[in-house]
Amino acid sequence: MNASDFRRRGKEMVDYVADYLEGIEGRQVYPDVQPGYLRPLIPATAPQEPDTFEDILQDVEKIIMPGVTHWHSPYFFAYFPTASSYPAMLADMLCGAIGCIGFSWAHSSVERAGLIGGVKLKAIPSDGKFAMRASALQEALERDKAAGLIPFFVVATLGTTSCCSFDNLLEVGPICHEEDIWLHVDAAYAGSAFICPEFRHLLNGVEFADSFNFNPHKWLLVNFDCSAMWVKRRTDLTGAFKLDPVYLKHSHQGSGLITDYRHWQLPLGRRFRSLKMWFVFRMYGVKGLQAYIRKHVQLSHEFEAFVLQDPRFEVCAEVTLGLVCFRLKGSDGLNEALLERINSARKIHLVPCRLRGQFVLRFAICSRKVESGHVRLAWEHIQGLAAELLAAEEGKAEIKS
Repeated sequence: MNASDFRRRGKEMVDYVADYLEGIEGRQVYPDVQPGYLRPLIPATAPQEPDTFEDILQDVEKIIMPGVTHWHSPYFFAYFPTASSYPAMLADMLCGAIGCIGFSWAHSSVERAGLIGGVKLKAIPSDGKFAMRASALQEALERDKAAGLIPFFVVATLGTTSCCSFDNLLEVGPICHEEDIWLHVDAAYAGSAFICPEFRHLLNGVEFADSFNFNPHKWLLVNFDCSAMWVKRRTDLTGAFKLDPVYLKHSHQGSGLITDYRHWQLPLGRRFRSLKMWFVFRMYGVKGLQAYIRKHVQLSHEFEAFVLQDPRFEVCAEVTLGLVCFRLKGSDGLNEALLERINSARKIHLVPCRLRGQFVLRFAICSRKVESGHVRLAWEHIQGLAAELLAAEEGKAEIKS
């Protein structure tokens, strides 16, 4: 869907929404379908080729709406209000377009989970490719058990934030299984790439995982927020979170026919995020999404080639997907100064990381609109700023001598 298509389909969607809300009084407020009605009405897999917008919108009315409880109906008197207004819906559209995530790179989700849970957290040393391996994990487990601690949870990462490295699940998984330790796999960024067969070897060993998470809002063309998590045994979650006040009881309770996600999480409700994924999967098709991932990977390798051709720079980690970690050969101070110049110029935006104690710059292919020309211009801009910086440093050295 290009900008012209979006303008046309956007107007059609606004008309559909307006018609829906204007006519909501005529819709049955509470559905009479049976649990599981939807499964035989939708394919088991996403289409390989794109579907038409007309077909998708028809299916919304024919397949989705029969199972909807209409919270904005004037005949809805349950629970509490769920607010809605035309200004808010317009702003929601703008929020999706801007894509503002609302942070300043304050990440560390696992560390925060440890703080919330009141448990000790230990980082496992990585190998030469920044991956967690069996020997380091086993050594840490033995040391902790000898100290009287009880290891119970391991987080393996496929596509780390710093350098997009991949922990070895085939080695880590069996240890967690033998030690009865929950293995969570964090594939927030890289998980989307596994729709491409050529990257699925990076998943080897995933059968040992107790839970697996990835973010379609990072790399699968679904706007923020949309995070997908799989668990091996749902009872591990429902056993911890299930509460049943009388106002939330229903006739299918305990039937096993429905998946009641309020028992899977801390919040009671959740957004209808799967609808965004459904639209994207159908309008792009698997082949379209694969092409998008592959294009980003190709662009990252183009940038990697630029870096390798310049003897002043070095690539600091293997380039597997859409991230290149690089730096000027020299001190951390030199690279910090380069990053300061890059971000102060405001033509491109980068953030750093630390690898083996060194200050490193990250170049991530991010935008849906990025092309080879943008990558080349970004590299030429970096080269120019680096040349200015190195000349200034050389001038300082001459003055001192």
